[in-house]
Amino acid sequence: MPDFYVGFDFGTSGARLIALDQNYQIVHSIKINSQNYNNPEDWQEILFEMLARLPLIIKQRLNAIAFSGTSSTVLLCDKQGNILDKPIWYNDSRGQTIIDKLTEFVPKNNIALSPTSTLAKVYWWYQQSIFKQANYLLHQADYLGFLLHGKLGISDYHNSLKLGYDVQKLAYPPWLQKQPFFKILPQVKNPGHTIGKILPAIAQKFHINPHCLIKAGTTDSIAAFLASGVTQPGEAVTSLGSTLVLKLLSTTKIDNPNHGIYSHRLGNFWLTGGASNTGGAVLKKFFSDQELVQLSLKINPTIPLNYHYYPLINKGDRFPVNNPHLIPKLTPKPDNPILFLQGLLEGIAEIEHKGYELLQLLGATPLSKVYTAGGGSQNNTWTKIRQSILNVPVQTSSQADSAYGSAILAMGSKKN
Repeated sequence: MPDFYVGFDFGTSGARLIALDQNYQIVHSIKINSQNYNNPEDWQEILFEMLARLPLIIKQRLNAIAFSGTSSTVLLCDKQGNILDKPIWYNDSRGQTIIDKLTEFVPKNNIALSPTSTLAKVYWWYQQSIFKQANYLLHQADYLGFLLHGKLGISDYHNSLKLGYDVQKLAYPPWLQKQPFFKILPQVKNPGHTIGKILPAIAQKFHINPHCLIKAGTTDSIAAFLASGVTQPGEAVTSLGSTLVLKLLSTTKIDNPNHGIYSHRLGNFWLTGGASNTGGAVLKKFFSDQELVQLSLKINPTIPLNYHYYPLINKGDRFPVNNPHLIPKLTPKPDNPILFLQGLLEGIAEIEHKGYELLQLLGATPLSKVYTAGGGSQNNTWTKIRQSILNVPVQTSSQADSAYGSAILAMGSKKN
């Protein structure tokens, strides 16, 4: 009888479950979109609904479960795990009001020194009266895991990076341990670390194997990287969504706040990269989805135009060019829309190339192969243009779903 592994990904508007067998084959998937998704009660309802819908044959042979959630979405809990306040979401910038306070004890250029960091949210809560009742800070993935294993105050080093956790030394730094709010911060485990068995009551309610293990989770973006198929330093994932996001697996840790570059730990390697404001949103400003498909088929990718566009919707970029006043370059603009689209595709590919060049210039492992995720990965013409400019093999990621990456994490396999 085969064994199964389940990964959950909870995003901004719903959740996904993917179940894998030992051969990494998807045996079942469930997706739930939700407009009412602001409270932990909603997350629990969706989690339990998906467990109820999972086929019995999978649940009875379920070996392990892992979660991914939005990075820096956090909760404040009492000692029983009751939620004390509404979650503060990953993109909430209320930390802007206390950023000056953070600079008094957070080292310069630390990733936690940001208005949207987890640490900024913790410090904001620390100044509120509700904090006196708090015993635990939980990330979204931590809380979902708690619902199944029942243990509070446990997180992973991916989610904890923006809390100020030192992922190089695998410890909280002394400057953080001295803070009066430190007592509510979670214990930090390796992603994929076994936290415990599923609660007997949950196993009985949903007819799940009572020996099923619940593993420490990760963030949605790291889970997507795990799903991509990357295994060796020098391999990278480019996400061609509304923006351009690069992630390169490296033997060297690269941090450069001036360019928005930071590194996640990934086992004994480092996942380093950055994000540019260029990307699919610029293309959709000028072309419909149908036009993008039809016009791309008419482009000859073997004859470059070399317009050297820098496609942006608004001025300013941070990676690879760090200039908040950078003016978009969209000239010369030909009358022929096919040529204009080709110029845009080439321009975004050139920015991608500059991004990887910058990472290598700063000491990252040289680029050897690029996997592509996001909507742009389906554009074969763009793939040929990018491969010519990047001068390395470019292919679509075998999987791009964060829930697939979470399931791999649950397996605890060498693919991590």
